[in-house]
Amino acid sequence: MKGNRHMDETQRYQIGRRTSWMNIIGNVLLTALKAVVGYIAGSTAMVADAFHSGSDILATTIVLHGLKISHQPPDEGHHYGHGKAESIVSKLIAILLVITALGIGLSAYNSLRDPALEPPNKIAVWTALISILFKEWMYRYTVGIGKKIKSQALIADAWHHRTDAFSSVAALIGISGAIYGYPILDPIAGIVVAAMIIKAAVSIYLEAIHQLMDTAPAKEVMEDIKQTSLSVDGVRSVHDVKARKYGAEILVDMKICVDPLITVEEGHHLAGQAKHLVLEKIPDVKDVLIHVNPCSEKDYEKCNPCEHYKKG
Repeated sequence: MKGNRHMDETQRYQIGRRTSWMNIIGNVLLTALKAVVGYIAGSTAMVADAFHSGSDILATTIVLHGLKISHQPPDEGHHYGHGKAESIVSKLIAILLVITALGIGLSAYNSLRDPALEPPNKIAVWTALISILFKEWMYRYTVGIGKKIKSQALIADAWHHRTDAFSSVAALIGISGAIYGYPILDPIAGIVVAAMIIKAAVSIYLEAIHQLMDTAPAKEVMEDIKQTSLSVDGVRSVHDVKARKYGAEILVDMKICVDPLITVEEGHHLAGQAKHLVLEKIPDVKDVLIHVNPCSEKDYEKCNPCEHYKKG
């Protein structure tokens, strides 16, 4: 919708900041609950799950600082702003997830080698259920806000919550199995949790890499940019359209050709019209750089249908 398309940057930051603080407070309470119950109940899977929730606190703190940096205006050292800070934050979260997973996996493996495995207390089951419900709610809420303000870092943080919910499911299975006579299932669940976290981390990391590599928007967006520019009366063809994602926004470069007999001022005016229309009609486009060329017969051949743009 148009309201979200051109959401004020300050408003976008404030929404992201508020969401991050809610996540931090929720994770502090949940981590404390899991750690205490895991220790009292003697559950390796629950203690591992507590470490995972604890890593969420650090991850969300990183996101909070990333949002703050990404919304700083352009300066002498960063002419295009700081939008890529969110992609860098996503990479940091992915690395943090891997470190957390390795720690959980090692702890579970050491427990697995213990010949005197004891089943955990049933209180760990109820704690796991609470964690699943709470973390799934946090995922849905955070990913919804992330999509609304188009924040890659916030969406990555949401997936951190989703993996925590999944890890609690694995912990629940392991704890329940251990209680009913299969204590080995508890540390096995910890290892499964670690594997699930690593899988999510790889996905987040690869997405951040794509963003940092100036990946182009979808083909439909590129075509919309071209057709929107062609709708300006006097623009006879559009070619060499290039665009790249810059955080939550898109930067566009393209060439248009106009009647070679018009003045430089008139050509500049047409480019301004095309730029204004693209900024107005295409979601998330932050800036458009247009190079104006005089049309030739070859340019008419590139234009489809050319007759619509010919004069006379």
